[in-house]
Amino acid sequence: MQNLNTFYIDGVWQLPAPGASSAEIVNPATEEVIGTLALGTEADVKRAVTAARAAFPAWSATSRDERLGLLGRLAELYASRMDDIATAIHQEIGAPLWLCRSRQAPLGLRVLESAIAALKEMEFTRNLGNTEVVSEPIGVAALITPWNWPAGTLMGKVAYALAAGCTVVLKPSEVAPLDARLIAEIVHEAGFPPGVFNMMYGLGPVVGAALSRHPDVDVISLTGSTRAGTEVAAAAASTVKRVLLELGGKSPNVILDDADLAVAVREGVIACMLNSGQTCVAPTRMLVPRHLHEEATRIAAQVAGGLKVGDPSQDENKIGALASRAQFEKVQCMIAVGIEDGTTVVAGGPGRPEGVKKGYFVRPTIFANVSNDSPIAREEIFGPVLAIIPYDSEDDAVAIANDTDYGLAAYVWSGDAARARRVAGRLRAGSVRINGASPDNAAPFGGYKRSGNGRELGIYGLAEYLEHKSIAG
Repeated sequence: MQNLNTFYIDGVWQLPAPGASSAEIVNPATEEVIGTLALGTEADVKRAVTAARAAFPAWSATSRDERLGLLGRLAELYASRMDDIATAIHQEIGAPLWLCRSRQAPLGLRVLESAIAALKEMEFTRNLGNTEVVSEPIGVAALITPWNWPAGTLMGKVAYALAAGCTVVLKPSEVAPLDARLIAEIVHEAGFPPGVFNMMYGLGPVVGAALSRHPDVDVISLTGSTRAGTEVAAAAASTVKRVLLELGGKSPNVILDDADLAVAVREGVIACMLNSGQTCVAPTRMLVPRHLHEEATRIAAQVAGGLKVGDPSQDENKIGALASRAQFEKVQCMIAVGIEDGTTVVAGGPGRPEGVKKGYFVRPTIFANVSNDSPIAREEIFGPVLAIIPYDSEDDAVAIANDTDYGLAAYVWSGDAARARRVAGRLRAGSVRINGASPDNAAPFGGYKRSGNGRELGIYGLAEYLEHKSIAG
């Protein structure tokens, strides 16, 4: 049992202010309580923001080399604790241990290293005509991170804000508190000055809302649901602070008629189901030519049927649990909606996998011949559920792909590189991957439409934490 009953504020671990509540930390694969967590109040927010505000003048005046030194030390310490971080993620969100060791925990280090590279590359001063343009840290950054890729998204905000010269108040998800605690410990060990980094736990409607409306917070960055993003933006409006939002997605996977169908479908199914489907960029809408729909469906069902679901500590299980009971119930509800809508289920379906009696496990589910108007094609389910949608022409595929409230990511498969790039250019999404290409942490990441605004990673992500001052004459 782990008792996380302190917050990291002004360089020390402190008890919450009076009035704090507590929550249980649950292992979603076993449904067992593995710890307790203190949940802060607005009083804790005020303490953390006050500390960050007081530390800002000195921290913002540090040199590039000073910040690089501390971030480099942080990277060394993160690497030394990699297995501990992977184990924490495995326990708190029920992800397979192999996935936590190979992708979840390493993502945090890769993102941290990309922040270091961006800091080395960034031009903080440039001349335009007779004007000097100076890029300066914006101030206090409030950072709200999710539970699905907790270490990677946490570092994608913390490392970049610190690299820019901002001070930080972090609110990690109460669903995934264990890895955040470890990362806070290594930030302390790295030697960042008191008040530069602060962390507290709390609920979104309490702590998140207080951070959003606090007048001494200059920028707030949230990764989460579109609903949470609209609430943060509304709360932040009165103080006219910068708001960065990385929100939901319903990403199309456009398989063109000249693609290797077996490869494209197999990789699309695996990408959709990875991390139990709890990935904002998951390709959850597979668009296939109508005349290839039956074959694509057969391949997809076969791939899904071969994905083993169960105990995430066993390497043979490729799919672990969903992160919480609430998420499990939401996904079950959406599967039921798809069935009630009359859509054909070709793999999976409602309930736990056969032989699984406890834990928030979901059967990898595939719906075939889905209409893009169906709720399972419109709403972000955030579980291992794929909708296969037939199309009649390339123009039709592009129209269906763009017919969504979201615009976070998109995917294209084609045997013709020029054609794939042409189609990619027509898709309204913040990032497009062609033929299974891996993402680049130096490239900007963020969405169009209701998938949010602002960008993370690389020099574009670093610039979000800077103000730009023009000095003429």
